Amino acid sequence: MSHTENRLRPVRIQRCFTRQAAGSVLYQTGQTVVLCTASVDDKVPPWMTGQGKGWITAEYNMLPGSTQPRKPRERSGKLDGRTAEIQRLIGRSLRAVADLNALGERLITVDCDVLQADGGTRTASINGGLLALIDALNAIRPDLPDPTCFPLCDSVAAVSVGWVDGQAVLDLDYQQDLVAEVDMNIVMTGRGRFVEIQGNGEEATFDQSQLDSMLRLARHGITQLTELQRTALGEHWPFS
Repeated sequence: MSHTENRLRPVRIQRCFTRQAAGSVLYQTGQTVVLCTASVDDKVPPWMTGQGKGWITAEYNMLPGSTQPRKPRERSGKLDGRTAEIQRLIGRSLRAVADLNALGERLITVDCDVLQADGGTRTASINGGLLALIDALNAIRPDLPDPTCFPLCDSVAAVSVGWVDGQAVLDLDYQQDLVAEVDMNIVMTGRGRFVEIQGNGEEATFDQSQLDSMLRLARHGITQLTELQRTALGEHWPFS
């Protein structure tokens, strides 16, 4: 298989990209670039007050210059359906590996701003968002209810897979996504458990063998992504 069929696009990770957020990561996969920041607020949403646990949420946005033609800004708090769906996915993925009781009554917001889009913006946001979240948690660890108990039990990573020209393809860019007969986004933990599987046929159907091929390829990609996350954090990687 060629590079574009069974390999990830090149990944570049730059931590501590901004100064104000507790955690910040510039995450690039191929030509897709996302800035992920994690900000800490010492109070939870009103509906969680007094429960003794925290919350992790996410916001996602594509900046106007991230696409061609220019993407209009979303104003007045009105999100389009795609934006709302993606930021819910990011939040669910991060909370899937979180111990919210260990966080204490504080809110962490992971903002994922797409600077340049070429496919895989939601998966890149999850991958970079986890790193920003870990850096933020490490920064506030002395203030946690039990500093010896890290509020994440595992890592999480995501990748796209698809069926293009009769074969499974990993980590689709925009042009591949346009022609894919099947498009899927897979989210998994570092220990190999599924968090979410999003998939559909694009004016096509797929059978069990195709699904199995795509899931195997996704697992292969996520194993590599988890290792890239581990390498980027180095001694700050909190998982054994």
